[in-house]
Amino acid sequence: MNYFFYFIFFVYTGALLYITFYCLLQFHLLYYYKKKDVTTKFPDLDFDNDDLPMVTIQLPIFNEMYVVDRLIDSITKIEYPKDRLQIQILDDSTDETVKLSQKKVDEYLAKGFDIELRHRVDRTGFKAGALKEGMKTAKGEFIAIFDADFLPNANFLRETIPYFQNEKIGVVQTRWEHINEDYSIITKLQALQLNVHFTVEQNGRRKGDYLLQFNGTAGVWRTKTIEEAGGWEADTLTEDLDLSIRAQLKGWKIMFLENIGSPAELPAEMNGLKSQQYRWMKGGAETARKMLPTVWRSDLPFSTKLHATAHLMASGIFVFVFLIGVFSVPLIFGMAQIGIDTKWYTFFLIGWISIVAIYYAANVTTNFKKEPYLKRVFKFLILFPLFLALSMGLSLHNTVAVLQGYWGKKSPFVRTPKFDIKNISDSFKNRNYLIKKISWTTIAEGFLALYFLGGVYAGVSCANYTFLVFHMLLSVGYGTIFYYTIRHLSMK
Repeated sequence: MNYFFYFIFFVYTGALLYITFYCLLQFHLLYYYKKKDVTTKFPDLDFDNDDLPMVTIQLPIFNEMYVVDRLIDSITKIEYPKDRLQIQILDDSTDETVKLSQKKVDEYLAKGFDIELRHRVDRTGFKAGALKEGMKTAKGEFIAIFDADFLPNANFLRETIPYFQNEKIGVVQTRWEHINEDYSIITKLQALQLNVHFTVEQNGRRKGDYLLQFNGTAGVWRTKTIEEAGGWEADTLTEDLDLSIRAQLKGWKIMFLENIGSPAELPAEMNGLKSQQYRWMKGGAETARKMLPTVWRSDLPFSTKLHATAHLMASGIFVFVFLIGVFSVPLIFGMAQIGIDTKWYTFFLIGWISIVAIYYAANVTTNFKKEPYLKRVFKFLILFPLFLALSMGLSLHNTVAVLQGYWGKKSPFVRTPKFDIKNISDSFKNRNYLIKKISWTTIAEGFLALYFLGGVYAGVSCANYTFLVFHMLLSVGYGTIFYYTIRHLSMK
C-alpha cells in the first residue's frame, strides 16, 4: 500500500511544482506590467489627409441571427472615409442569418458604403477558411477583424491605425470590454479572468519584449504581415494564436493597446462557455504542438522562448489542476503512512500568492478603478474564491480538450453562440443554438462534486485539514458547473 501512496505523492508533488513554476512566470509578467511604459503615443488620424490608407474590415459570421444586425450597424458607425473603407461580411451561416446579412448589406450599399457579403456553402477551414477566402478580394493595406459579438467604438480606426507608422508593427490588438459583465455570476467570473489576460499578460509580454498574440478579434493586421507569415491556416482551432506566432517569428511586432477598449458580449450560459473553453484549450494545445519546435529552433533569446512555451502551453495548466485535485483525496490517508510533513507544502503557497497578486492588479487596481477602493476590495474578496472554484470545476472538461489537442484528434470549430444579452432583463430562454445534449463529462463533473465533498468529510474525520479549503472549492466548483450545465440544457 505504501508504494501506492508514494506514487500518489510524486504525481501530486510534480503537478504542484509545474503549477507553481507557471505561476511564477505569470508573476514575472506582472513585474513587467508594473514597469513604466515608454511606448510612443501616435496622434489620432487626420481625416483631412488625402494619404489615409485603405482599410478592410472583415466580419466572420456563422449562424448569428441575434447579433448580426447590431454588428453591421456598429461597424458602419466607425469613423473613416467611405472611399478608404471596405467591409466584408464573411458569412458561412446555414440559417436565416444569411438573409439578415444580405438585407443589411443592401441597406448600406444604398448609403454609399463599399460593403459585400461573401457566403460560402461549406465551412472548409471554418473561421480561418472564411478569413482566407476574404483575403482574395480584400483591398485594404490593413485588415481589421471583428467577431459577431463585438461592438467597436466609432473611433476604433482613428486610434489604432496610427501605430502602423512604426514599420515593425504587424498587428495592433485592443483590450476586450464586457457589455454584459454584470448579467450573472458566470459573466462576472469570466470578466475577472479576461481582465488578467488583457492587462498583465498582454501588456507584460509587450513591455518584456516577449511574444504576444492577436486575440482573433478587435484588432488590425497589416496585410503584408499576414502574407509574409504564410496566411491563415486551419490546422488548429486557434488560428489567431498560430498566425500570431508565425508572424512574430518573421520579425513582426504586435502592439497591444490596453487603453483602447472594444466592447463585446460574454457567453451568458454554461454550455456556451464550455464550448468556448473547449475551443480555446484544445486550440492552444494544437498550436503548442505545431509551433513550439519552431520557437525553440529560432534565434530568440532563452527568456523569450521560455515565456512563449508557458504562453502556448497555458491550457495545459488545467491538466495539472485536475491531477492535484483527484490525487489529493487519497493523499489525506497516505501522508501519515509515508511520513510526509504537511509543512513542506507551505513552499507552494508562493504560487497561490502570485496568482492573488496578479488578479488583484488586473481587477482591483485596473478594471474596478471607477468604484471606491473598499468596494473594489470587497468585490474582489467575494469573486476571486468563486473564480478559483469555477476554474477548478472546469478542469476535467478542459483537460479532455487539451489532451485531444496534444494527441492530434481533430474536431470542428464550434462557435460560441451569442443571444444579444446586455443586462439582467435579457434572456436566452427558448433561443436557437442552445445545446440540448448532456455529455459524459457533465455526468463526471457531478460525480467529482460528490468525490471532493467526500474529501472534505475524510479530512475532518482524520483531523487532517491540509486540503480542507481546497476540497471545498473543488466540490463547489464541480457542483456549480454541473448544476448550471443541466439547468441551461433545460432552457430550450
